[in-house]
Amino acid sequence: MSYETILYEKDASDKFATITINRPDKMNAMNKVVIREIDAAVAAAVADPDINALVITGAGRAFSSGYDLQGGDFDVDIDFWREDMSENAEALLNIWRAPIPVIASVNGYALAGALELMMCCDLAIAADNAKFGEPEVRHNSGPPALMMPWLLATRDVRWLMFTGDMVDAQEALRMHLINKIVPADQLKEKTENLARKLARMPLPALRYTKASINNQQMVAGLMPSFQYNIEAIAALHVTKAGRDWMANLAKMSLKEYLAFRDNPFKGLD
Repeated sequence: MSYETILYEKDASDKFATITINRPDKMNAMNKVVIREIDAAVAAAVADPDINALVITGAGRAFSSGYDLQGGDFDVDIDFWREDMSENAEALLNIWRAPIPVIASVNGYALAGALELMMCCDLAIAADNAKFGEPEVRHNSGPPALMMPWLLATRDVRWLMFTGDMVDAQEALRMHLINKIVPADQLKEKTENLARKLARMPLPALRYTKASINNQQMVAGLMPSFQYNIEAIAALHVTKAGRDWMANLAKMSLKEYLAFRDNPFKGLD
C-alpha cells in the first residue's frame, strides 16, 4: 500500500516495522489523512506475520506538533465534534489495542494530539532535546484521547492539562511520560535496538502480557472514561468561548493565532 503522509518500512533483518509521520515542512502536524494512514499502517503491521513490533516516529525536527489547525471549517455543531474526535480517539486506541508492542521514538516536539499518540504506544524513548505538552487548553480545547490519567500521577496530569506548559525530556521522564532519554544523535539506534529486542521475544508472551495489562485498564474504566471525555470536549468546543476561538483561527494565520494564544502566558514560568 502507498501512503501520502507517512512512510512505512519493514526492517531488513528483524521482525519490526517503522511508521514515520512525513510532513516535516508542517512539523508533522496530523490531519485526517495522517490519522487514517497511521491507522491503516498499524492494521497492516498487526496482520503481517513477519512483524512482531512497531516503531512510530516523525521526520525532521519533530515527532509531531499535534493536530493540524489549518485548512478546516470550524464553524460546526456538537455532532461534528463528536464524530471528529471519536474517529481520532478510535485510531489512537487501535495503537493501544495492537497485539504487538509499539514504541514511540520521540524526536523534538510531541504536542497535543501527538502527545496522545505517544501515550497510546506501549513504550517511549525520547531524544534529550524533546519537548512535551498539551497546549490546547490555552485555546479552549482539550484532547479527544484522554490517556494521560492512565499513565501519570493526578498532580502531574492536572499541571499539564490546566497550564498548557511544555516540559523537557527530564521532566517527562520524572512524570513517567517516557521510559528513557537518549542523546538525539543516538535516538534511531537506541530505538531500533529496543525494537530488535522486542522482535526477538516469544511473540505469544508479548501478546498475552499486553492483553492482561490492557485488561487491567479496561476493568478500571478506560473505555467509559474515553467516551465521557469525547462528549465533554465536544461540548466545550461549542460553548461561546469555543466558537470565538475557532472564529479567530479562521481569521488569522497559524503563526498569528499561536502568538495570540500564548502571549498572555509569557514571563509566568
